Amino acid sequence: MTLLARLDRLPLSRPHYKLLLIGGLGYTFDGMDSAVVAFLLPSAKAAWGLDNGQLGLIGSATPFGFLFGAIAAGLLGDRIGRKKVMMYALAFYALFSVIASFSPNYEIFLGARVLAGAGAGAESAIIAPFLAEFVPAKRRGWFVGALAGFFSFGFVGAALIGRFVVPSFDEGWRIAQLVTAVPIVMLLWWRRALPESPRFLLAQGRSAEAENVVAKLERDVEKATGSTLPPVPAADAQPATETPKVNLFSALKFLWSPAMLRRTAVIWTVWFVITFSYYGFFSWIPTLLVERGITVTKSFEFSIIIYLAQVPGYFSAAWLSERLDRKHTIALYLAGSAVSAFWLSQTSAPWSITLAGAVLSFFLNGTYAGVYSYTPEVFPTWIRASGTGLSSAFGRVGSILAPTIIGLSSASLGFAGVFGMTTAVLAAGVLCVLVFGLSTAGRSLEELTEHGAPKAAAKEMTK
Repeated sequence: MTLLARLDRLPLSRPHYKLLLIGGLGYTFDGMDSAVVAFLLPSAKAAWGLDNGQLGLIGSATPFGFLFGAIAAGLLGDRIGRKKVMMYALAFYALFSVIASFSPNYEIFLGARVLAGAGAGAESAIIAPFLAEFVPAKRRGWFVGALAGFFSFGFVGAALIGRFVVPSFDEGWRIAQLVTAVPIVMLLWWRRALPESPRFLLAQGRSAEAENVVAKLERDVEKATGSTLPPVPAADAQPATETPKVNLFSALKFLWSPAMLRRTAVIWTVWFVITFSYYGFFSWIPTLLVERGITVTKSFEFSIIIYLAQVPGYFSAAWLSERLDRKHTIALYLAGSAVSAFWLSQTSAPWSITLAGAVLSFFLNGTYAGVYSYTPEVFPTWIRASGTGLSSAFGRVGSILAPTIIGLSSASLGFAGVFGMTTAVLAAGVLCVLVFGLSTAGRSLEELTEHGAPKAAAKEMTK
């Protein structure tokens, strides 16, 4: 009988859903912070007389911070623990969001936005691998996909803030940032009771602490369900307790070793494709709507419609992840995104742009639900946070490049060309994941990562 076999046989119940809610609220505020920037730019421009170049830097500040935050969170998560990084990242994000709201000038505002983005990026990169390590294999795809779905609530919240808070007050753009930061105080207090991941504790040789976490979760599940727990199945492999110390060099060396090359290449490609397409679309859709003769206020209202389409996108993909496997769900939603992007490239009327944009939003965000489920599953426990963080960080390169590339391309390629290019990028992602992706549904994390070549490669690194 192993701790992990005991953990994986637990039915999903109230203790798991509490973890889902606590982690999901973090993603809600991350999404809100990312999306609200688009609605702050006109006010920041008026307040400090900024030119388009300076506005572009503000737009890139959050994804730039995300990149470094994701890398740091992954590396620290594998060294000091998932829970600590999740707490520190959230506090860091809240602090610099408040500083941004009170910024007296452009320079401080820009720096605060970068650092707030770093906190949000760290939070975003650590939550999924942390919570995936608590969830039984047969429900992990749905659980982590639903967890990622909380991003959509943040984007809808940002659109509502942009429509109703920013224009309603003289300093509405400052108030908007406080709205995204202040509730985090409550979330930080709530998270104090979270346990550390038992898989991380075992990988660190802290077996007694892992036993306490699993035993408490068993008691809580038994109390919540009111029935006897299922029998413990035959023990699977446990994470090795002799693990290498993780730093950026050792992480990259392992992830791009022959044993992990295929997994890493696939997941990094998918992250880049979806993040490039996503940020390229969402950073430009308000501008494209205005160029089609829609007023700024109306464009915000249409943006709310497009953002609302994220909600069913995330949760439908979370549901399908358990039935089609993660790789097939990702491929399906990437293909839907490609078709939607092509449709968008062929339309010109405001209502049809909005409809095509909503469908594209549905599929892009459904892809994210699959990607957030898939990524922690392909990396061993000792490097899971680093692998997830570095994958997310590589995707953020796409989010930094996309607005600039699309902005420069639009002059020569036009509206149709821009989304034609997006279609091609998405189609490449479909082929990559179908041909080279790993099937993960219903398999324990240890079955996926602690057997065979990845385990052998890890042993090589300990020598």
